[in-house]
Amino acid sequence: MNRTPRHCTAVGTTALLAALGSAVTSCGGGHPLAAAPYDAADDISFHAPTDKGGTADPDRPLDITADGDGRLTDVTAVDAAGRYVAGELSADGGRWHSTSPLASGARYTVRVSTEDEDGRPGRTDLTLRTGRPTTTKRLNVTFGPKKGEYGVGQPVVAELSAPVRDRAARAVVERALKVESTPAVAGAWHWVDDRKLHYRPEEYWPAHATIRARSALEGVRIGDRLRGGRSKPLRITTGDRLIALTDAAAHLMTVYRDGEAIKEIPVTTGKPGFETRNGVKVVLGKEYFVRMRGESIGIPRGSSDSYDLPVYYAARVTWSGEYVHAAPWSEGSQGSANVSHGCTGMSTGNAEWFFDTVQEGDIVKVVNSGGDTMAPFGNGFGDWNLDWRKWRAGSALVAGADAPHPDDRARLRPESL
Repeated sequence: MNRTPRHCTAVGTTALLAALGSAVTSCGGGHPLAAAPYDAADDISFHAPTDKGGTADPDRPLDITADGDGRLTDVTAVDAAGRYVAGELSADGGRWHSTSPLASGARYTVRVSTEDEDGRPGRTDLTLRTGRPTTTKRLNVTFGPKKGEYGVGQPVVAELSAPVRDRAARAVVERALKVESTPAVAGAWHWVDDRKLHYRPEEYWPAHATIRARSALEGVRIGDRLRGGRSKPLRITTGDRLIALTDAAAHLMTVYRDGEAIKEIPVTTGKPGFETRNGVKVVLGKEYFVRMRGESIGIPRGSSDSYDLPVYYAARVTWSGEYVHAAPWSEGSQGSANVSHGCTGMSTGNAEWFFDTVQEGDIVKVVNSGGDTMAPFGNGFGDWNLDWRKWRAGSALVAGADAPHPDDRARLRPESL
């Protein structure tokens, strides 16, 4: 094969020579030849447009082409933080170009693998630094909930410091928001609105799992005049798999721990006109004492349905005021009739037990009520009331609701109630 040195860059500026550093010296034979694979620095052209400072422009793609009769077989580009750049290799191996944004102010190592006309493998490593963007606006990400232990129904929340409306920009953001769990379980982000995303698996989280969320957006171009900022990673854990299933028609709550029924509680739920919401809700918090007034849910003071009551052992499941709580005034109806204004009431002793047993993120599921289904968003965590196809349709990385999931074969499917 002709080993005559070929060009390493087609940018046509001396500034790039400083930007590429060791990548350029490799073209002059600076790298020692390896027995196998051979040094392929002379067999490629590397294009990286530079900015005025002589560093690679993070807003422009990288481009690598094969020279002569050889071809590219693989290209990987990764920065010092471990973030990989997505790219596309042509079918004939003649060209590779980056398809995802580069981070600003980063140092990248680009490994290029080649094959000559005789099938011998070659390889070379290039390095480059990207410059700082001219824009200063940063998109920061805040993960929730706060660090701690939660029930298996707790979604991970990502709140953005600025709205992101463009689908391509959303895809950049979503691709950089990483969630991992031990034991492993596949999940997906869902855009709740322009500033908020929720992440959940297809079924509930495994019990006693560790869940970590982090952002790899720092320095990454998201859109015009907008780049990713820093964010604090999140680590939470899950406790037992605790699910409280209320059958409103039977006036009975059954509490399950890890699939085993541990307690049955006579309850009363919403009466006609105030029916308790059906579906899956998540415990949002616990309040030992709450003063409940009818005005808070739109009941005029002085009407026959008006009330003003001190309530104890209250576990909140919606922001609009639905609780599971002690209701000693309705003990005569608990287990036999629905007489509340939408909450799930029980005896003080049972409410104290429930209050001490559940934690934030635990599941409260209601069936056979005349009420509407809990809304997915806006009034607590009704996320689990969307089936998996509709949930994934809220991802910017999914082309449509019926698109196949790349991790379907590996997804865990915990048994659900």
